[in-house]
Amino acid sequence: MIKEIQGGVTAARGFMAASTAAGIKYQNREDMALVYSPAPCRLAGTFTTNVVKAAPVKWDRNLVEKGGDAHAIVINSGIANACTGQEGMDYCGQTAQAAGKALGIPADSVLVASTGVIGKQLPMERICAGIEAMAPLLEESLEKGEAASKAIMTTDTKNKQVAVEFTIGGKTVTMGGMCKGSGMIHPNMCTMLSFVTTDAAISQDLLLEALREDVKDTYNMISVDGDTSTNDTVLLLANGQAGNPEIREKGADYEVFCQALNYVNQTLAKKIAGDGEGCTALFEVKIVGAESHEQAVTLAKSVVTSSLTKAAIFGHDANWGRILCAMGYSGAEFDPEKVDLFFESAAGKLQIIENGVALDYSEEEATKILSEPEVTATADIKMGPYEAAAWGCDLTFDYVKINADYRS
Repeated sequence: MIKEIQGGVTAARGFMAASTAAGIKYQNREDMALVYSPAPCRLAGTFTTNVVKAAPVKWDRNLVEKGGDAHAIVINSGIANACTGQEGMDYCGQTAQAAGKALGIPADSVLVASTGVIGKQLPMERICAGIEAMAPLLEESLEKGEAASKAIMTTDTKNKQVAVEFTIGGKTVTMGGMCKGSGMIHPNMCTMLSFVTTDAAISQDLLLEALREDVKDTYNMISVDGDTSTNDTVLLLANGQAGNPEIREKGADYEVFCQALNYVNQTLAKKIAGDGEGCTALFEVKIVGAESHEQAVTLAKSVVTSSLTKAAIFGHDANWGRILCAMGYSGAEFDPEKVDLFFESAAGKLQIIENGVALDYSEEEATKILSEPEVTATADIKMGPYEAAAWGCDLTFDYVKINADYRS
């Protein structure tokens, strides 16, 4: 049984966090975070598929591929360290060395992550000063974890974290995470930064497989604006401090671990989608009755990324034709004359079309349903037992305003 509890990256045993105001871009707010485990951690990570990859992505991917232990993650917000050449790569090394010196750990056990403006170099004096300031502030408290989740925000309007407890081998295991993401969000790996920690004992091979498989149905199923970032990173650290028998093969224990990971990642993914730049609503698209999972995924993604559909959700307009149209150009084969479509929210559930034809529904009731902060559109294509869900948000005037002057 997966039980949600308070906390984020410091919920699991042995994980500490700190944050500070380094003055990298933002004034009068914390903009650096440090996550640390004195015990060595197994490491897994997935990264952007964008050909243009930021220096931190290259640094972290190399550490994941090497398969060594990890101890710490240094995160800065405000400057992405993307398109910065060899200088930017050198700065990743300098960041890791500074953290290694401050914490007494190898530099190659330090991961780095950055988010913010592309093309600017990091102010390394401030980065190094920030690390020195954070090291003595590290604590396992939930408050420190929450502060870290706030420090990594850019255009986010709220911090994003979650934690769960579950049982493996008679031992209570904890997993928690934090993420940031509001713009440049599109399902093509991760499109944001996410950091998940657990005290489970699990082999690195299975840790990596669990993360890579879970990303497909969580972070890869969200979209705000169709832009896949240069810095997309998900890191998963496991320090084994729960004392459970190490998970070395697939079985019941591995399945429970995967269920917990899915809960954490899906919760964080939905928090990102619901906090899209300028948005007023989380928009969920469910495809049911599909003949394959792949078909359902393709259809759900096509609808949730449709600008016209997103604009209709902002206007609380039950313009179902846009949804059917988006399904039609998705590339997936289906019979539009068999589709049933429903809108649902806390205000109720309403069937809009049956077998591809509009019903005599109440526009007033539909508008009421679509005026809630969380809205779901469910399309039943009546072809089989498979289903999938994707998450996005409405498209508002404020999205343009935010991104028109992001660098200023």
